[in-house]
Amino acid sequence: MRQIWPPQDVGVLDDEQLERLYAYPGRRWLCVNFVASADGAVALHGRARELSNEPDRRVLRLGSDLADVLLVGATTAMVEEFRGVHPDPETAARRERHGLAPVPPTAVVTTGGLPEDAPVVTEALVPTYVITTAMVPDRKRDAWAAAGATVVIAGEREVDLRLAVARLAADGLEHVDSEGGAQLFGSLLAAGVVDELRLTVSPVLVSGGAGRIATGVDIDPARLELLSVVAESDTLLVRYGVLH
Repeated sequence: MRQIWPPQDVGVLDDEQLERLYAYPGRRWLCVNFVASADGAVALHGRARELSNEPDRRVLRLGSDLADVLLVGATTAMVEEFRGVHPDPETAARRERHGLAPVPPTAVVTTGGLPEDAPVVTEALVPTYVITTAMVPDRKRDAWAAAGATVVIAGEREVDLRLAVARLAADGLEHVDSEGGAQLFGSLLAAGVVDELRLTVSPVLVSGGAGRIATGVDIDPARLELLSVVAESDTLLVRYGVLH
């Protein structure tokens, strides 16, 4: 991979340099990962993974390998068949080197649509956080807990993402890696808790009716600061800081 921004850091990146570039700062931090086609599509054949490629997978893996917790929406967890992190030797060694827990938990945001037997709960190696609302029936919450989840109530009718992120931080999970979906990203932006966007521009054109990376309520435009750009195999890997 070759870094092409900022100008003073232009050059080929080895594995250690790439890891440093995608490391989290020494404070509470929430980054959002997305891949999109060159014409802005967020999915191909209904799945984000259809747009992904080897460079995207490398930086996506760094995001989760170095995070305290992964944050996903319930729909994305189901569509992408997410079952939590199952570290291979490389991931295990990287996390040990950085003094991180062997397996980062997953936090799933849902207003009740997450099935009790969702793989992200039942197949996870460590308990998954299910972040939901007080309006969800006790039966549903009890079923998630019985399946092994840690159920967190954050809000009455809608999930209060500020409260949810604060609860994760209170459990020592300060570095949050959000991996979708678009509705969750829009809600995180509305809540003002996003610190960084990691966007992969996949070298394909899709057209059609595919959505965008952030949807939901209107917000005042969030200003961005370009942190880095890396290029590999016609793919652009861009990091933006969100200016609060």
